[in-house]
Amino acid sequence: MGNGKCMSLLTLVGMVMVMLHKVASQDYGDALSKCILFFEGQRSGKLPSNQRMIWRNDSALSDGSDVGMDLSGGYYDAGDNVKFNFPMAFSTTMLAWSVLEFGQYMGSDQQNALDSIRWAADYLLKSTDVPGKVTAAVGNPKADHNCWERPEDMDTPRTSYVVNQTHPGSEVSAETAAALAASSLVFNSADPAYSKALIDRAEEVFDFADKFRGNYKDSVGEGVCPFYCDSSGYLDELVWAAAWLFKVTNEQKYWGFVQDNIAHLPKPAADSFAEFGWDAKNAGINVLVSGWVMNTTTSDPYVPQANKFVCSVLPESPDKSVTYSAGGLLFKPGGSNTQHATALSFLLLVYAQYLKNHSGTISCGTFDATPSRLEQVAKGQVDYILGNNPMGMSYMVGFSQKFPQRIHHRASSLPSVGDHPEHIQCKDGTPYFQSNNPNPNVLTGAIVGGPDMNDQFPDDRSNAPESEPTTYINAPFVGILAYFKAFPKLRTSI
Repeated sequence: MGNGKCMSLLTLVGMVMVMLHKVASQDYGDALSKCILFFEGQRSGKLPSNQRMIWRNDSALSDGSDVGMDLSGGYYDAGDNVKFNFPMAFSTTMLAWSVLEFGQYMGSDQQNALDSIRWAADYLLKSTDVPGKVTAAVGNPKADHNCWERPEDMDTPRTSYVVNQTHPGSEVSAETAAALAASSLVFNSADPAYSKALIDRAEEVFDFADKFRGNYKDSVGEGVCPFYCDSSGYLDELVWAAAWLFKVTNEQKYWGFVQDNIAHLPKPAADSFAEFGWDAKNAGINVLVSGWVMNTTTSDPYVPQANKFVCSVLPESPDKSVTYSAGGLLFKPGGSNTQHATALSFLLLVYAQYLKNHSGTISCGTFDATPSRLEQVAKGQVDYILGNNPMGMSYMVGFSQKFPQRIHHRASSLPSVGDHPEHIQCKDGTPYFQSNNPNPNVLTGAIVGGPDMNDQFPDDRSNAPESEPTTYINAPFVGILAYFKAFPKLRTSI
């Protein structure tokens, strides 16, 4: 028995050493560059002369013509050809927050990150160009999802879904305001005039979202549901936007809005302190606001709730509400699981910096969590996604030697216009979807939904929850990678 225990210990030590070697070998700088490059593959509209994802071409140039607006530009949210403004705006907010917190570590990639934000912000300005109206989506999603077609070939209806004073949509409007506000901070020094235009519009859109309240699923229906219905209500987006507006303007009316409404988030949102993503903003609100109220008389409820969020994520916490696979990937219910791993890791990393600034730790019942522990957990998720996992697979396309080859993505899986100039009609793309061949176009930097709870990934194009990339998976990862590019040697453990 003694020898068996010794051998088991030696085996465990060997496994740990291998894992540490893998972690040490990660090139976070390369991953960062590719993570940002992904957004160029999602671009809609007239592509610029410096477009680096060269197998993509111009698409959807007439978007908005059905409502007398120019709605060209922006991003396709995932592997389809619809522009859903709600998750697009959230992705923009997260890209901006990434630059604000960690831009100093990005090096030459900071300009590429700014370009990715500006591509979205320009579109969001167009989407809010008519007072009292906010675009919610462009492209009929049911018709689009019925086709496997390149964005350059689209012949499905490009219906514009717009909320207004009689058919409101407070969540998409407020998230748009948050995105514009956060982006304005990013461009404050580099382009003051553009920054002012963004914050002016953000204030206008927030006022509209607040004054004309309503759920956008009731106003635009099948234009966004069941794809991006908001299950948490719109008050969290209003508070989120007000927090960003206060951070930008320092105007007390926005702080007053946050203070007056933070305790009134409707159930189940009031119990969702650990939720953060395109749908629910609770944990993000508490972490963001903690950045300026920590160790002040107004720290409650933000800091206590942010601390509670951290304790719900740390693997050793008695209050843990997430699960971890045997290989170490964080899991929450729902598809596209890596969205949770990237978004929650981003919050852990940001909050760790705030704690460092105030010499803080967090009490999670039986133990105290230090800022470095938060960083360790975040880094563990990064390393898993980049290949330190049981399958030895990077879930970022184009990173490392082994990555998903058959991602659920129309433009990537169909031949490019350069290779196949002829129009590919709606159903003519089906054989490409059904093919077992690797995608002909590498969507470099795309992070897919990821493996199942057993750390298995079949690399199956038809399995959208696992094989489809999205902008809101990548956006928080940009900031995380920038930090670990600068501080790569932090040891990790689950």
